[in-house]
Amino acid sequence: MRGELNDFTIMALLQILEFPDPRLRTIAKPVAEVTDQHRALIKDMFETMYQAPGIGLAATQVNVHERILVIDVSEDKSEPRVFINPEVEVLDPELGEYDEGCLSVPGFYDTVCRPQRIKVRALNEQGEAYEEELGGLLAICLQHEIDHLDGKLFVDYLSPLKRNRIRKKLEKAHRAKA
Repeated sequence: MRGELNDFTIMALLQILEFPDPRLRTIAKPVAEVTDQHRALIKDMFETMYQAPGIGLAATQVNVHERILVIDVSEDKSEPRVFINPEVEVLDPELGEYDEGCLSVPGFYDTVCRPQRIKVRALNEQGEAYEEELGGLLAICLQHEIDHLDGKLFVDYLSPLKRNRIRKKLEKAHRAKA
């Protein structure tokens, strides 16, 4: 069920797309069959996420529009999780407030309300189906990453004023880098 990273496999850092890049709005397509190419992508995604540093990364954020995401909410990077074609069922409609940030919206955090208990059905990196109940930070992170696969960002939960302010600051930062 967990992603297994092979320490001696060569991995590459991937470029993370940043808001307001329109490619972040692309809806990811389901993975028909998990291949070695997907497993290589997953390893690169973990390396990219850990380096950033972050706790979750969706393939959409690295300009691959397939329904793949990786998560590790542990303090010591010891619990890598892979979710391919994830589907979520809300187990408890009560919402929890969490301060969310995003590797695609660097430097910005804001409160987002999401269901706290969910059930996920997905494939692991071997293409094996599994189902699991999740709560807390892992449940929140999974929902955040699935939003990316659906072309949605955490800033979409904010007021238009806040979203536009973030957009303008990031556009200015991107111009300064160019």
